[in-house]
Amino acid sequence: MRLRFVGKDPESGDHGCPAVWVDEETQDLIIQGVTADADTTARTVHDSPLPAHESVVRLPQRMIPLLREALDGAKPE
Repeated sequence: MRLRFVGKDPESGDHGCPAVWVDEETQDLIIQGVTADADTTARTVHDSPLPAHESVVRLPQRMIPLLREALDGAKPE
C-alpha cells in the first residue's frame, strides 16, 4: 500500500489531528478525524446503519480544501 499524504489540519499543531491521504494503488481516501460524539453518531444512523467495523468522524470546515485536493488527485476508474 502506498499512501500519499495530502495534508493535515493546519490549526492542529504537533499533536493528533485530522488528516487526509490517498491510497495510490486503490485511489481510496484515508481520513483521520475526531471521533463523532454520541449525538452526531445517533443522528447519522437514521440515514445509514453503522456496522461495528466502521466509525463516524468529524472534520472541521477548514479541511475542505484538503479533501478537494485529495479528490482531484484520485484517478477515477
